[in-house]
Amino acid sequence: MSDLPLIQADRAGPPPAAATSTGGRGRRRRLRLLSRTDRVVITLMVLVPLLLVTGFVWLPAAATVLLSGTNWDGIGPLNEIEFIGARNYSDVVNNYPPFVPAVQHNLLWLAVLFVIATPFGMFLAVLLDKELKGSRFYQTALYLPVVLSLALIGFVWQLLYSRDQGLINAVFGSNVDWYGDSSVNIWAVMVASGWRHVGYIMLLYLAGLKGIDPSLREAAAVDGASESRTFFRVVFPVLRPINIIVLVVTVIESLRAFDLVWVVNKGRNGLELISALVTQNVVGEASRIGFGSALATIMLIVSLVFITIYLATVMRENRE
Repeated sequence: MSDLPLIQADRAGPPPAAATSTGGRGRRRRLRLLSRTDRVVITLMVLVPLLLVTGFVWLPAAATVLLSGTNWDGIGPLNEIEFIGARNYSDVVNNYPPFVPAVQHNLLWLAVLFVIATPFGMFLAVLLDKELKGSRFYQTALYLPVVLSLALIGFVWQLLYSRDQGLINAVFGSNVDWYGDSSVNIWAVMVASGWRHVGYIMLLYLAGLKGIDPSLREAAAVDGASESRTFFRVVFPVLRPINIIVLVVTVIESLRAFDLVWVVNKGRNGLELISALVTQNVVGEASRIGFGSALATIMLIVSLVFITIYLATVMRENRE
């Protein structure tokens, strides 16, 4: 009988420190047991995406920054590239009339998406989160524009905006040239862009709302908080990671707005945007690679500011 405690102690297993050491050795042993095929597959899974991102994102971005300081038409040999420093940036700001309207239009685009489309998308997400009757249908219908390309959305809205055969002029008996009149075409295009943006924001917030602990709402209801007060004081602060993502997405959407205006009139006559100016200079008749790269670099810098803020926030939350 005196040996029973010793037997039980043996069955209880090694002490925690020994278990940790054994676990570490076990992980290393499992890694050594990987077959050559498994190692090749894992290496390819890491290496192929890394090469694709490097080749299609980082190298073109670095080349754009370098070319922004040159005077090159993209046709001559590379040894004929003339480095001119920051002259392109100076010409963009001081000697390029479409630049200021393009910046204004991009800021206006950002304001409309951020002040109108984004809150409306969040409002729709709150409604759909209540599991209303037919919510699946509404969710699919509202998200449908997101899966369409902006170029296709531009063609769809042309059926509404056409001066002679458009639905809007036919219903209201008007004769407005929604895409041709420079005083209204920017607003018409932003309505089409907002139609797509609302569905995207709705989906992001709906995913965030589904992940909130129901006990938070229940506790607020017990304390007598109204539904709106519960949302703004309890639910909305919990959605902080989603809010940051939405902010970054909205800024990037306003900067990369290109397809719609290019389909309408190639970014001219009241629809000047920085992205359209880049395309006009890089692949247009002028073929000013250095000048267009300077415009693209400006867009890249603005985007990196908000992306850096987002990454810093996420990393800080992970450390906490």
